[in-house]
Amino acid sequence: MSDVAAVNLLVEKHKALKNEIAKVIIGQEAVVEQILLSVFSGGHALLIGVPGLAKTLMVNTIAQALGLNFKRIQFTPDLMPSDILGSEILDQNREFKFIKGPVFSNIILADEINRTPPKTQAALLEAMQERAVTVAGHHYQLDLPYFVLATQNPIEQEGTYPLPEAQLDRFMFAIELTYPSFEEEVNVVKATTTDTTETVRPLFSAQEIIDIQHLIRRIPVADNVVEYAVEIVSKTRPKGAKATELVKQYVDWGAGPRASQNLILAAKSHAAINGKFSPDMEDVRAVAMGILRHRIIKNYKAEAEGITEEQIITSLF
Repeated sequence: MSDVAAVNLLVEKHKALKNEIAKVIIGQEAVVEQILLSVFSGGHALLIGVPGLAKTLMVNTIAQALGLNFKRIQFTPDLMPSDILGSEILDQNREFKFIKGPVFSNIILADEINRTPPKTQAALLEAMQERAVTVAGHHYQLDLPYFVLATQNPIEQEGTYPLPEAQLDRFMFAIELTYPSFEEEVNVVKATTTDTTETVRPLFSAQEIIDIQHLIRRIPVADNVVEYAVEIVSKTRPKGAKATELVKQYVDWGAGPRASQNLILAAKSHAAINGKFSPDMEDVRAVAMGILRHRIIKNYKAEAEGITEEQIITSLF
């Protein structure tokens, strides 16, 4: 199949996928779209939202519709790295045998990832970057495709451990979930207080997802679009020559080169699902908020004056 035909097929399957997910998830279209962009680009996503916004249900539904294996890890203060990666045990023959942990799946839901200490958070770093884990000196490859979708509660700060910047940078998207509209909430209540349940059909196979990821990487990008993406990221660095006044005033640290890479990959995915064969500046702007939100470290002045990451990112355009 030619790449043109593959993009056209992706547009159709993406529409069908969104319809399938909408059977269970009411509203939140922008959130679902960003998660799917992350999946098609081969990245990870961090979902930030208060309890009760169906973050876990959303990830579970997307995993079902994509036809992928799904495991949920509830992060707690007493969780150990071995609870995630697995451990070696002595079997009846007095030989060490490796028992795989929940990290060995296609989609991992790291629920409330900021509730566990940094040592356990770091257990995911190798899996997220290398798609492999090392336990007791042995290297184990993870099954592809592989995604970590983590959730974080922004309001309960007691008993939480902020994610280190190095780990935040591993997430392609940081996606903010907001409360549903009045009409959406009415529909949610109607749909979830009866005895009927919707079943979600798997529309993809693991190999199809891998093929889509390769297709996204083959999509050509004009030099001026790459330069535009890099320029936006350069503007977030307060000590850089391109920094805007707002950035110089309110930002301690800006985004690194991984943000530029993710901007282009996500722009390619955004173009493909909309039937375009090459991304333009519109596609870069469409994905910039989710990709830069968690990579900008504000200073105390920004906190004191109530300046948000969204305001800073909007000023970059």
